[in-house]
Amino acid sequence: MKDKLIQYLQQFVTDRRLKLFDSRLENRTRYLTVVLEDIFQPHNASAVLRSCECFGIQDVHIIENRNAYRINPDVTLGSNKWLTLKRYNLPDDNTTNALQSLKKDGYRIVAAMPHKRDCNLEDFDLSGGKTALVFGTELEGLSATAINLADEFIRVPMVGFTESLNISVSAAICIHHLTASLRKSTLAWGLSEDEKQDLRLIWLKNTIKKSDQIEKAFLESQNQ
Repeated sequence: MKDKLIQYLQQFVTDRRLKLFDSRLENRTRYLTVVLEDIFQPHNASAVLRSCECFGIQDVHIIENRNAYRINPDVTLGSNKWLTLKRYNLPDDNTTNALQSLKKDGYRIVAAMPHKRDCNLEDFDLSGGKTALVFGTELEGLSATAINLADEFIRVPMVGFTESLNISVSAAICIHHLTASLRKSTLAWGLSEDEKQDLRLIWLKNTIKKSDQIEKAFLESQNQ
């Protein structure tokens, strides 16, 4: 039924847009994902989403312990509608829930912060397995829980007097470098055909006006 629905919905979208979907899906990855812990500034939160979308990262995990995650549409420029956002905002211990869930899905937790066991961004070994990059707030950084659950640590090397980067800048640098490295590698970093179809359907619905009504009419016609 999913494939039939996709085929039906495609008639409401231009050929140019469909080809754009195909090209973007070929460059999407879940081998690398981004985790944001308690990012409360809307500008920074939105800028990271935009970087993820621009460089092909599909999933962003949003941990909301003390701070609600707010999106600034003037910064995202609609990029969030192409992403899969997974929010963790239950009353208790969202950081543990998020990171343990990622570990169960086969991700290694890589904290983006200076640490005695850290690794330079350029030296990070992507062949070690699927990677979840975790970023914290500018003022306080990552929580003790996130640090304790981290498997590895990564840092952006700097040669200036200033000791840190803005969170959105740091994320953009890491995401660009690692996604570019992935595409040059022989690793199986792309989406499966089923994943591509799932996203194609979501993107079609997000593109077509009154898609819910069109989908309802299609499903009713199939049941007659």
